[in-house]
Amino acid sequence: MNRRLSTILSLAFIVAAASSYLVYKTATRQIHPAQVHTTRIVVASRDLEIGSLIRDVDLTTAEWVGSPPKGTILTKDAAVGRGVVSQLYQGEPILDNRLAAAGSGGGMAATIRPGMRACAVRVDDVVGVAGFVVAGMRVDVIVSGNGPGAAAGDGPKVRTLLQNIEVLSAGTNIQKDNEGKPVQVPVVNLLVTPEQAELLSLASNQTKIQLVLRNPLDTETPKTPSLAMGSLFSDGAPKPANVVYKKPVEVAKQLPPRNYFIQVFNGEKHTEAKFSDPGQQ
Repeated sequence: MNRRLSTILSLAFIVAAASSYLVYKTATRQIHPAQVHTTRIVVASRDLEIGSLIRDVDLTTAEWVGSPPKGTILTKDAAVGRGVVSQLYQGEPILDNRLAAAGSGGGMAATIRPGMRACAVRVDDVVGVAGFVVAGMRVDVIVSGNGPGAAAGDGPKVRTLLQNIEVLSAGTNIQKDNEGKPVQVPVVNLLVTPEQAELLSLASNQTKIQLVLRNPLDTETPKTPSLAMGSLFSDGAPKPANVVYKKPVEVAKQLPPRNYFIQVFNGEKHTEAKFSDPGQQ
């Protein structure tokens, strides 16, 4: 066998060996796929409503492919006994920020964020926007009444007291209305700061409160002036300035001086003397 033929055979053997190796690796990869890293996490075994107190039967575990989301709870003990502050659905991972702090319990109290307060406002068909004010919506609070120092002709005044306030619950129902059906309730609980709670408490005793429904995506808080009843019928004409009437000052009349004349007869002589009234001096 000459040298040229040996070189050709050697190259063919090398190519065949390399091809066989590549085919082997491809087939092995398809038969035995590479193992994917998974993590066992805690998920909801059923739908959990806001305010629910989690029990052991409400939870199960599942394998999560790759790295789990930040804040994912990995053990049931870390979730049992905590309240749900955001609705959870079956099979959804349990995140720490979707639950109330340990020991805070369930119900509406668990949905109140730190530093906030729940303030109740009594409502009717008009105040409650005909029942469409439900949990999770945003409202403005308008008050009307006779303010201190109001003029007699102005009548009641109205002003926007608070804007973009979250509705925490409608009556005892702290769930969002998924079907959009109106629900008549006697009280609406609003999520406010302590200062806003004081304003609402004072307004509820001295004025009439009305809720105005707004788009949750509308976060602007425009400045609105207070309006008096008299301005509704002014036809845009400016209000006349108050005229102060003063009692005219009486000026004493200056009387002309009174003079007295005395005639003196002495025989044929006749004289006349003039004198002023001493009472006018």
